[in-house]
Amino acid sequence: MWGLKLRMWLLTGILFAIIYAVISMISYSMGIGNFYFYLILSFVIMGIQYMLGPKIVEWSMKVRYLKKGENPKLEEMVASLANRANIPVPRIGVAQISIPNAFAFGRSVRDGRICVTEGILSLLDYDELKAVLGHEMSHIRNRDVLTITLLSVIPMILYRIAWQFLFFGNRRDRGGNTALIGLAALIFYFVTNLLVLYGSRVREYFADKGSVDLGNEPSKLASALYKLVYGSARMPKEAIKDVEGVKAFFANDPSRALAEFKELSQLDLDKNGTISSNELYALKTRDIKLNFGDKLMELMSTHPNMLKRIKRLSEWGRV
Repeated sequence: MWGLKLRMWLLTGILFAIIYAVISMISYSMGIGNFYFYLILSFVIMGIQYMLGPKIVEWSMKVRYLKKGENPKLEEMVASLANRANIPVPRIGVAQISIPNAFAFGRSVRDGRICVTEGILSLLDYDELKAVLGHEMSHIRNRDVLTITLLSVIPMILYRIAWQFLFFGNRRDRGGNTALIGLAALIFYFVTNLLVLYGSRVREYFADKGSVDLGNEPSKLASALYKLVYGSARMPKEAIKDVEGVKAFFANDPSRALAEFKELSQLDLDKNGTISSNELYALKTRDIKLNFGDKLMELMSTHPNMLKRIKRLSEWGRV
């Protein structure tokens, strides 16, 4: 977990250094008043994101929280995993959407919420569902949900700055500082967006490892991810578009499911719809090489390449 924290701290430092550099350019060119304006704007947007973030997720995902005793099996799983993780038991919700998946969110460990979609409950068996819930529990324990949510504000701020200076700046200064600041902000927008996507992918690997550390078998998590990919690949395009803006919260990226299923089906040697411990172990000795298109797709994604991700699961000992 310290590896994740170190990467997240380093990523946070780089992102804030970039936005500080842009704000300093604005301050130098436009006067100290502009510096304070954008500095205050940054903190205001982050504050709004912190306060309203959970409500936005609840509304977007159509979350309904369970009453005590409504789903004893699910409640027992979450309580057991929380006890192993040594954190307070999160609130449990059901997202009223058909795409099979699960997600975690909240402002802190004490404010953690774990939700499953209606589609996942009928798709996974007990151990597979527990492995996915362990993945989500690890997101809460690692405190990466809030971090990545707040960091995602930085590219948005830089985009607004670029838009303002490139298209609404001082028209008498089109070839001067105004245009240069706008161009720099636009470049930094693309750079910071890629860094945030990188951070999002890193936290998925650590959440997978966290699920294993909580006692779940790697093969069960691999099989669960395989089924989630299969379930998402069967969904109509309209259903996938409805969750496009919040897919970073999911255990896998539904928009890449069709391509990922074609890759993962090759691991299912007996074609029974699961990835057994023997099938996962067989992957351990294989080299995974991505073509340029796959690498580019991963670079622009919130989640790691699924084949690489399951390969990583296979490396955590014989299961």
